[in-house]
Amino acid sequence: MSLPVVFRLEAQTEFNEAIDWYEQQAELGLEFLDCVADTLTRIQAMPESYETVFEDVRRSVVQRFPYSVFYQVEAQQIVVLAVFHSKRDPKIWQARV
Repeated sequence: MSLPVVFRLEAQTEFNEAIDWYEQQAELGLEFLDCVADTLTRIQAMPESYETVFEDVRRSVVQRFPYSVFYQVEAQQIVVLAVFHSKRDPKIWQARV
């Protein structure tokens, strides 16, 4: 049985903003959404298999887009801290830990 995935408010907000940006720029919003959904499915299947990058936070790279999903594995759920563009300052998501 896989753990449920929950988004912190900041992560959900930046994810929604990225979808909107890709949709406005190149009509790729749904493709971005699908790629992040695939990433979340892989995380759910094997949450401990991704590298730990900061304290107990793990990272999974989103295919086709310059984004990563940063998350923590808790006893009852997977908590997404950030859906984060690779060019942004990582201190932004690290402050959420």
